[in-house]
Amino acid sequence: MEKFKQLVELVKQTEEDAAKFYENNVQAAGTRVRKNMQEIKKLAQDIRLEVQEIKNNAK
Repeated sequence: MEKFKQLVELVKQTEEDAAKFYENNVQAAGTRVRKNMQEIKKLAQDIRLEVQEIKNNAK
């Protein structure tokens, strides 16, 4: 559950930078969005693997 909470927090942090990039065309914010999206992708994959492992061990 900890990784899921990290994912939610990272999405919240990214939201502010995304608004800066899309609404105000702040290029540095776009770089931060891209970096955070990569981290979100990694966390999501880690969560998927963790869930699958838990499911498999429950059998």
